[in-house]
Amino acid sequence: MRRFPAEWEEQQALLLCFPHNGNDWPGKYQAIQWAFVEFIKKVTSYEILYLVVATEELQAKVTEMLEMAHVDLERVNFIIQKTNRSWMRDSGPVIVKDEGKREALNFNFNGWAKYKNYKLDRKIPEKVAAALKLPLTRVTYKGKPVVLEGGALETNGKGTLITSEECLLHPEIQVRNQGFTKQDYEAVFKKYLGITNVIWMGDGITGDDTHGHIDDLCRFVNKDTVVTVVETNPEHKNYKALKDNLDRLKKAKLENGKILNVVELPMPEDIWFDRICLPASYANFIILNNCVLVPTFNDVNDRKALAILEKCFPGRTVTGISCIDFIWGFGTLHCLSQQIPA
Repeated sequence: MRRFPAEWEEQQALLLCFPHNGNDWPGKYQAIQWAFVEFIKKVTSYEILYLVVATEELQAKVTEMLEMAHVDLERVNFIIQKTNRSWMRDSGPVIVKDEGKREALNFNFNGWAKYKNYKLDRKIPEKVAAALKLPLTRVTYKGKPVVLEGGALETNGKGTLITSEECLLHPEIQVRNQGFTKQDYEAVFKKYLGITNVIWMGDGITGDDTHGHIDDLCRFVNKDTVVTVVETNPEHKNYKALKDNLDRLKKAKLENGKILNVVELPMPEDIWFDRICLPASYANFIILNNCVLVPTFNDVNDRKALAILEKCFPGRTVTGISCIDFIWGFGTLHCLSQQIPA
């Protein structure tokens, strides 16, 4: 039976894609490239990196930038593949285990059922699976492709998965799988991810381009504990949705019938750029071997979020990475990355 490993389990490497589409960060592309180099430097100090680059020319440029930043290039494996965007959490493969053997799953990325330019991104699972020498399975249900993104899936590695109704069940907006019910999704989760227990959250945060991805809302920090973002201002547009999600989690049970432990995580103050309120969230952290990298936003709550997560991850170094530039692309560290289980 397949099993979807938790993110804190031992990793072989992390998958990233060096940004080459300036349209994702209009006006900030130059800044994004150097921010990405610093991101890579931090990742490679803890584990191996697989880095997708669009062309050999870009590989040469990135190599020069990494050398300038004193990144250990022996810890970077390049994969040459043109992409539409750099969000490996969603276009990259989800890697599961089946009786100890790893398998890459292709969830048929379609631009979050929103953008038409995604055909290059669809080639990523095959290319990554080949680089890792893993078998690749296309996810289907009743003979049809199933569209899901890694950012919509959060697991404790023991059989429980958390996802959101806004992302997967909205009847009109960004519909991934027309006509799918909770039962249909849960059947897919069980077959391909080994999930026996699903916790459904409600709506995501305002401004989320994916329409409700769970990795901006709620994350497992161990097999029976989650952190979830909360808004303390009753007048804020996120207040009602996040309170509803908190109430749901407090009533939720794990695969073994035990009550879920819930830790509250603050939200940063609204970040506005070019008249757009951006979906900044401390929940978009990534767990690496011996480390947790947390997005920060030059905000008074940065320190509070880091302190909470330090208590949640004893034995791991918790480090903040400024994501003021990254968030202009509507995502940060977790959205950009995909872990490769050992």
